[in-house]
Amino acid sequence: MTDVLRRGRVSLAFGFFAQGVAFALLVTRIPAVQDRYGVSDALLPVFLAAVPILAGVGSVTTEHLVKRVRPSRVLRWSQPVVLLALLGVGSGDRMAGLGAALAAFGLAVGALDASMNMLGVSLQRAYGRSIMLSFHAAYSLGGIVGASLAWAGAHWHVALWVSYLPVVAVLLPAVLAGSRWYVDGGGGPAEPEDRAGGSRSGDGSGSSDGSSGGSGRGGVVFRLLLPLCLVMTFAYIGDSTVSNWSAKYLRDVLGGSEQMATVPYNVYMVTTLLGRSLGDFGVRRLGAVTVVRLGALVAAGGFAVVAVAPGPWVGMLGFTLLGLGLCVLVPQTFAAAGRLFPGASDAAVARLNVFNYVGFLVGSPLVGALGDAWSYRGAMLVPMVLVLVTLVYARSFAPQRDRYGGGHERPRTADVGRGSNGL
Repeated sequence: MTDVLRRGRVSLAFGFFAQGVAFALLVTRIPAVQDRYGVSDALLPVFLAAVPILAGVGSVTTEHLVKRVRPSRVLRWSQPVVLLALLGVGSGDRMAGLGAALAAFGLAVGALDASMNMLGVSLQRAYGRSIMLSFHAAYSLGGIVGASLAWAGAHWHVALWVSYLPVVAVLLPAVLAGSRWYVDGGGGPAEPEDRAGGSRSGDGSGSSDGSSGGSGRGGVVFRLLLPLCLVMTFAYIGDSTVSNWSAKYLRDVLGGSEQMATVPYNVYMVTTLLGRSLGDFGVRRLGAVTVVRLGALVAAGGFAVVAVAPGPWVGMLGFTLLGLGLCVLVPQTFAAAGRLFPGASDAAVARLNVFNYVGFLVGSPLVGALGDAWSYRGAMLVPMVLVLVTLVYARSFAPQRDRYGGGHERPRTADVGRGSNGL
């Protein structure tokens, strides 16, 4: 069973990596997509907003789908759709084709993000210790690789389909092969009947006990999930602020060069990877609540440094702090939802995942509107305040029956369900 878990963890990490590559290849080549299809500046925001909206629909649909189909199967078939949709974006030449490809990408990304994090939460429960940050570290690594490939394609003026085709040709068979080892969890902490060979319940809620946190067969109590939904939204408002405004801010506000303006997001991605690579050790040693509080404080400090920075190099320090602080919030929010609703973790993760896209949709327009109406320095204080609100909800990250970190790791006796390879 240890080998099954190990293979499941490696294969899922590769799935996170592949998704990071695909998403980065799309978002970093938006100008090239716009030029290829002749999308106007007025119409472009409509296309860009449609993707996270449809992803939210895909995530909600996945919540109901996994009541009948294992999350591993949803992930197995949604990831190829994402890759093929990416290739469709790069190879078409008509506006309708672009709309169809982006629609398929958005719906599949929603299903993929939800099912991927469902498997991550259940694997963490099976391991009995924090491993969720390592999966998101793989995603960050994929984002760095994808952004680097996109830079190379743009630098050498390579056509989009030529840039995308080799990546899809490599990743598509690789994710299909790796999906054989995905491991579906039992949905909650093992009860005696589970250890005796109980299977995943037909309603997708896993364990049937009325466990703590308001889970059990009654499902997710949204009132209890709401604090985590707000933290997820605030984290992605911060993330989208860096993604969409760091280059403009460094160049236009802090007086950096055009070349230097490309650096902050790369620094942010590298420090995000570093923080997530080490974050699980911090959770095991200090506990999730302390790690989330420290992350929120560091991220708020990063926004404050960016807001008052006298020049580009100090601004770069602020974006470095942002990467180190924000990187822990999203993985720990998914993990906390799994602990809060151990008998309905799949539903909790799917609903929580929707607020990923809410934050993405709100963050960039919010900062842009405030920057135009007020000042971009002042606009950076808004995500700072929102991230600080996370401190109010930090207790929602406290362990329930599953104690990951703080010297209270749970014995590895959980039934992890049947692996996708039939084990």
